[in-house]
Amino acid sequence: MKIYEKAPAKINLMLDVLRKRDDGYHEVEMIMTMVDLSDRLTMSELPRDTIIISSQAGYIPLDEKNLAFQAARLIKERYNVSTGVHIHLDKHIPVAAGLAGGSSDAAAALRGLNKLWKLGISDAELRVLGAELGSDVPFCITGGTALASGRGELLKPLPNPPQCWVILAKPPINVSTAEVYGRVKADQITHHPSARQMEHAIRNASFTDVCNALGNVLEDVTLKLYPEVEHLKSSMIRLGADGVLMSGSGPTVFGLVSKEAKVPRIYNGLRGFCKDVYAVRLLT
Repeated sequence: MKIYEKAPAKINLMLDVLRKRDDGYHEVEMIMTMVDLSDRLTMSELPRDTIIISSQAGYIPLDEKNLAFQAARLIKERYNVSTGVHIHLDKHIPVAAGLAGGSSDAAAALRGLNKLWKLGISDAELRVLGAELGSDVPFCITGGTALASGRGELLKPLPNPPQCWVILAKPPINVSTAEVYGRVKADQITHHPSARQMEHAIRNASFTDVCNALGNVLEDVTLKLYPEVEHLKSSMIRLGADGVLMSGSGPTVFGLVSKEAKVPRIYNGLRGFCKDVYAVRLLT
């Protein structure tokens, strides 16, 4: 028996850091949604008590450093599963990109293994498990669009934003989320994007208002560390994207585009100097 799961990428329509918590994490407000760029996981049961990860991608760890491996180990230990599993990762989401590729893989592994081993775990329980693996994993369990608070694990479902094209571009650098958050000084942030404004824009299905409400306080940190991200952002604006923002801690920049006719110009313009460029739709 094989179980197949898609693991879509996410983008942050807004991301605000409110304060540093006593547990070392940051208190955040984020509105996230998913795009049609996905990894694909194939899960097969093994008779012996082992976890095997394979992938066509040569640039990801295939051991306990892999979040899908950690997800499998967690669910096996928590629910006393004695059989093993082979998880094949068909990787399409760039790594260390601010698109939650690893978190989405972990979420897909939890969902898939719940089915493979017929464990009957509810989505709510899966989200609690996911929070032990990473702050974005609970959102990736159920997907859609949501306002995330706390350290990212407290979720309020929202309607999906108005449908549009999304151009994703990742410069040839990897960004450490821990390093970016480590440099954030919450008490010195002068402009906070508004979760209420973005939620209002989404509920009103106003593409223009969604573009106007885009904001990410981590941009100030990442753009200073990596000028190529700022260059990518200004290029996307110049090429005509309607709303442009860095996703998560970066370095991926996304552009929201309402008219399909503008997509080839933006895509081709970015491909002139950036290898990892994708034109996708919102996942609704």
